[in-house]
Amino acid sequence: MSDSSSDSSPPRTAPASLPLVTAPHGSALLRSLTGPLARWLPRQRWFAGKGRPLSALTLVSATELLPCTAQGHTPGLLHLLVRTREQDAGRPAAGDCYQLLLGVRPVLPPALGGGLVGRPTEGPLRGRAVYEALDDPRLATLLLERLRAPGRLGSLSFGRAPGSAIPSGLDARVLTGEQTNSSVVYGEQHILKLFRRVSPGVNPDLELPLALAEAGCTRVPAPSAWFEAAFPSAAAGAVGEPLTLGVLQPYLAGCTDGWQLAIASLSARTDFTQAAHSLGMATAEVHTALAAALPTSELGREDLEATAEAMAGRLADAAAAVPALRPFRDGLGRTYAALAAFARRGGTCPVQRLHGDLHLGQVLLAPESAHGTSHWSVIDFEGEPARPLADRRLPGPPVRDIAGMLRSFDYAACQHRASGAWVDAWSRANRAAFCRGYADASGVDPMDQVELLRAYETDKAVYEVLYEARHRPAWLHVPMAAIRRLAAAPD
Repeated sequence: MSDSSSDSSPPRTAPASLPLVTAPHGSALLRSLTGPLARWLPRQRWFAGKGRPLSALTLVSATELLPCTAQGHTPGLLHLLVRTREQDAGRPAAGDCYQLLLGVRPVLPPALGGGLVGRPTEGPLRGRAVYEALDDPRLATLLLERLRAPGRLGSLSFGRAPGSAIPSGLDARVLTGEQTNSSVVYGEQHILKLFRRVSPGVNPDLELPLALAEAGCTRVPAPSAWFEAAFPSAAAGAVGEPLTLGVLQPYLAGCTDGWQLAIASLSARTDFTQAAHSLGMATAEVHTALAAALPTSELGREDLEATAEAMAGRLADAAAAVPALRPFRDGLGRTYAALAAFARRGGTCPVQRLHGDLHLGQVLLAPESAHGTSHWSVIDFEGEPARPLADRRLPGPPVRDIAGMLRSFDYAACQHRASGAWVDAWSRANRAAFCRGYADASGVDPMDQVELLRAYETDKAVYEVLYEARHRPAWLHVPMAAIRRLAAAPD
């Protein structure tokens, strides 16, 4: 049965605290879970403190979505926000706040055994199996049902977009793969992204798609529902900023991401420039809609000179950490000097809200319609997850998104570098086609301000060198190919 009204169900309000988590049970609950969570958390792909043992856990909030101490075989569902503290070089370091969804059963079925967190030996959950709730289709489906009903439950607040249709009883499946969050697909109709590491403030992956939907932009799936938590304020009795915990959006079934399409084009040696051109147009449409919906500003001389100086500082830091980068410092430095000179000549740069982490994996192409047209959609407006949330919400120059996409074409091409000159030509042609498409849709050609584009592309490549050297040394040759090209570029 489909429910298309956002207000068809009255808000459901629950007591601010439930029996399991009232004092003294809240402290007893955390004490009983600290050992199992300390062993389980560092093994999760979304845990940011890998390699550093946990020294402490603090309970921020706990809410029962289903009773966890009931008798019988009915599973319980517990929502936790916990703050970690990790050991860093022998000294305790401030940790992060994580969202956990835990199932509770007297006996864990074998099919759910892989998600076992542990069996507390004390406290209100003593003797019960505690496990990753998203692995349990029954509990994942319950979460969707809760999103269908706006209102509050404990410290959690559930919202729903007016007119959104969220059918009931959809089957749930968890997406696997390397993700910094967790995603659940419901019946090939909706997808729920659960943010694991959370911070005070509205996540841009909710804020920006809501603004784009209100502006009528069809390039981004509009949020259907979401849920948040009220983060405790430092002031006694006050409530701080909300934490965005999850966003439910339409699932674009049948679409293929730009990375897969680019790799397929390279493998088959087919032309990709038409797709790159339409992708440039889609990017421009999103930027134009964001600029119309949210405040904009401009970087003048002082700001651009400071930007060039900051880029040079990041280059120096990266070169100190990655010896392969050192021979190219002078050549890359000329790019930043050219940006500062552009500023001194009166050059400016628009600033607005952005995607923040745009690349071929963040865009989806729908299959061709009966009329032979195709449609690009842009997803994942969270920005770079490693950056603080406050930074990710700051306006920035559109050229930063453009540079990210140009670097992504290079990354795809480097998967087939052994094919020689043809692959280099593929990358150049698609980079140019993307910029032409952007210009056709916006009236602003990124190539017209080459100092800006080259500086931001160089800054992105320097970041990539540092990232690959630390996390994927076998991929270091990919950004280094761009470093050699950019360092040798004429003034």
